[in-house]
Amino acid sequence: MADRRVTADDLMAGAGARTARWRPSALWLPLLGAVVVVALWWLTTIVFAIQPFILPAPPDITEAFFRLPGYLLRQTWTTLVETLAGFGLAVAGGLLAAVALSASRVVERALFPLLVAANAVPKIAVAPLLIVWLGFGSVPKVVMVFLISFFPIVVAAVSGLASMPAELGELARSLSASRRQMFVKLRIPWALPQIFIGLKVGITLAVVGAVVGEFSGGDRGLGYVIVASGASADTALAFAAMTLLAVMSVTLFYLVSAAERLLLPWAREIAG
Repeated sequence: MADRRVTADDLMAGAGARTARWRPSALWLPLLGAVVVVALWWLTTIVFAIQPFILPAPPDITEAFFRLPGYLLRQTWTTLVETLAGFGLAVAGGLLAAVALSASRVVERALFPLLVAANAVPKIAVAPLLIVWLGFGSVPKVVMVFLISFFPIVVAAVSGLASMPAELGELARSLSASRRQMFVKLRIPWALPQIFIGLKVGITLAVVGAVVGEFSGGDRGLGYVIVASGASADTALAFAAMTLLAVMSVTLFYLVSAAERLLLPWAREIAG
């Protein structure tokens, strides 16, 4: 039989072929699901004659957005900046913490339970304290995003760094690879798919963290819009803000997923 060696180009070509196959359904099925949900929602408000201040219909939400488009987009930008700033800090801090925990079993056993305990504290309880410590600006919101996103990134990265097969480690040692070489050339590449799982979880939680921070204090952001709209019974405006939050969260999630596909085309081949 002819010697058939699988090269990186083969893997990328296979991944690209599969991407071409799933792309239409990946685009149209979510849109179809969204259309069905919106249609059922609209039908429910009509059939049961639900008042807009209780549950607005989709046209009411659209009207609320076009009533204040500039205002809502400015608040969306504020929340987006807070989300990205806090998430960036969580990524940097989480990966550094994961490397430190993975480098020493003693450090992991000493510090990981403390991280679990800190993560168990409800973040909504910490939000008022952040206002006291850091004031009413954007800083406490960014810190809240960091606190909520940090833990899943650390857990995923630690799990990925510990998941390298023992056979690869034995092979590297047989080739006289140093500990640094094993870490950089084997453990980190092997951990990247798991790390991206943590990043995808973290980016959705980052939006939640920004909103929690805006709920607790401040006069900007979509979280503030939701609180102010609820106080004035403008439910349609609150739903418009929540719709923008949902769009932001989904967009950020798929941007991270796209980065994963771009940077790790081989990951799906290994999983397959």
